[in-house]
Amino acid sequence: QVQLVESGGGLVQPGGSLRLSCAVSGIIFSINAMGWYRQAPGKQRELVATITHGGSTNYANSVKDRFTISKDNGTNTVYLQMNSLKPEDTAVYYCNAGPWSKVVRADFGSWGQGTQVTVSS
Repeated sequence: QVQLVESGGGLVQPGGSLRLSCAVSGIIFSINAMGWYRQAPGKQRELVATITHGGSTNYANSVKDRFTISKDNGTNTVYLQMNSLKPEDTAVYYCNAGPWSKVVRADFGSWGQGTQVTVSS
C-alpha cells in the first residue's frame, strides 16, 4: 500500500514561492511515475505536474514556466517548486505515484491528506 505525506503548504502573497514535498513509501519509487495534483473548493481535482521514472516532466498549461516538479530517488521524495504564485493557485495539493497510465488519469483509490496552499494578499 502506497503511503503519501505531503508538506510545505502555507499562506503566501501573490508573486511569492513555496516548495511542496511528498514523502512516498510502499512503492518502488525509482521505477514509477509521480504526479502533483490540486483541488480548489468546489472544483474537481486536476493534474498539475508529472515526472516519469526517467525524469521527464510535464505541466498543466496553467502552471507551465512557474512550477517545477523534481524527485530524489535516494529519499523517495517528490517536490513541487512553485514560483510566481497567483490567487488561482489556491488549493489543496496532493501527490501520488504509480504507473504512468494511472498518474495521468489520477486513477488512484487512495490519497494522502494533502497540503493547503493559499495565495492571498
